[in-house]
Amino acid sequence: QVQLVESGGGLVQAGESLRLSCTASGRTFSNYHMGWFRQAPGKAREFVAVITRTGRNTFYADSAKGRFTISRDNAKNTVYLQMNSLRPEDTAVYYCAADRRYSGSSSYDYDYDYWGQGTQVTVSS
Repeated sequence: QVQLVESGGGLVQAGESLRLSCTASGRTFSNYHMGWFRQAPGKAREFVAVITRTGRNTFYADSAKGRFTISRDNAKNTVYLQMNSLRPEDTAVYYCAADRRYSGSSSYDYDYDYWGQGTQVTVSS
């Protein structure tokens, strides 16, 4: 089973930036679409961004467009989420996830096969 480990979360003030990283085990990282999701207290898990296997295409939730950038380095088995202009409503546990399907990328959590434990992002006002 693929294991994913997130890092880079923390406490920042509104308007500041943070970069999250997610490193996967194994040597088949490039086979997976990689997504970022988040879950705030009392809310359901929601899609943030996804990047396709080679990094050719990216897609973002409306809440992330213009502020967040997803990228990947397949040689390092790592996917990143650069978060700029953070807002208090961005406060959540952020999860990376891997989709091993041979199909198009997805914004639905049920399409993902492997999940990390999450990293806490807290944005103060």
